[in-house]
Amino acid sequence: MKIKPNDVMIRYTGRIDWTDAEKPVWVYPCTSAEMKFTGNTLKIKVSNRNNYWDNYLGCIIDQSQRSYLLNKEGITELDIVVPDNDTNEHCVLFFKRQDACHEVTILEYEIGDGERLLPLKPLSGRRIEVYGDSVSAGEVSEAVDFVGKEDPVHNGGYSNSWYSYAWITARKLKAQIHDIAQGGIALMDRIGWFQEPNQIGMESVWDKVHYNPTFGPVTQWDFSQYTPQVVIVAIGQNDNHPYDFMKNDYNGRQAETWRDHYMKFLGKLRKTYPDAHIICCTTLLCHDCSWDKAIDEVVDTMNDKMITHYVYGRNGCGTPGHLRIPEACEMATELAEYIEGLEIEGWN
Repeated sequence: MKIKPNDVMIRYTGRIDWTDAEKPVWVYPCTSAEMKFTGNTLKIKVSNRNNYWDNYLGCIIDQSQRSYLLNKEGITELDIVVPDNDTNEHCVLFFKRQDACHEVTILEYEIGDGERLLPLKPLSGRRIEVYGDSVSAGEVSEAVDFVGKEDPVHNGGYSNSWYSYAWITARKLKAQIHDIAQGGIALMDRIGWFQEPNQIGMESVWDKVHYNPTFGPVTQWDFSQYTPQVVIVAIGQNDNHPYDFMKNDYNGRQAETWRDHYMKFLGKLRKTYPDAHIICCTTLLCHDCSWDKAIDEVVDTMNDKMITHYVYGRNGCGTPGHLRIPEACEMATELAEYIEGLEIEGWN
């Protein structure tokens, strides 16, 4: 039995392009579709658009996770192995493992003839949103043999948003998540790694659905679709490329300009989410402490009791490579504890 992507029994999470209600487009990591169904047949048909790396679709069925390699371009049809159980009922979560190195369109689901979709348990009212880079996206997180080491050579297969500190934090808090995270991104255009040499910064991405010019025009996000109580801003690590101006010239023009832009970015978030707690941070990924000093200075200057700066126990010195699963869990444990200690209105 074929099921359209916009079936009301399917629960989606993430910043999704619903321009065509029967062909939702997934752009950001942690975007997901969840359903409960009967029977032992499950298929999904998607269409992929590739910019770089190999691209994979994540799937967790009855708490067992695996990834599925997608065709670089065009349609991929996947036949999901459904484990036997006594109830003949199954839960599945499909999710986007990677950032906008690709975009994937959901075309169709299929379960067995005569089977049905079942109601899902209701979600809590907790909602978080993360603005970050590759660490927030879970890039290279599955390379667990390289904990505390530089990244291994890879082509995208180790990247898994499920194991990002962002999504682990959300699960610890039993919260929904929108993960506005992109590998290589800095705050401002023309610095960082994303789309180098014509770098695109978070200032140009934060309010978009589509933002990778490889895939066509950018499109705006409708913020009325999702209102988080907690916003995490984890930017300030790729910003040292191609020149670490914060480390080498803290009081210079470039460093002052960055701090000014960071303050304005926080101001835009505050205007968009007037009641949200905004938590500024970097991560365990090795970087110079001047960036955390800069964030601290901006937060102090703003003098907004609901904009805070959190510094992890091993902030900036945990690993020279991307965070692996244990390091992401370390960050998530600290961050979730910090968030639970805040007095958050509507956090129930």
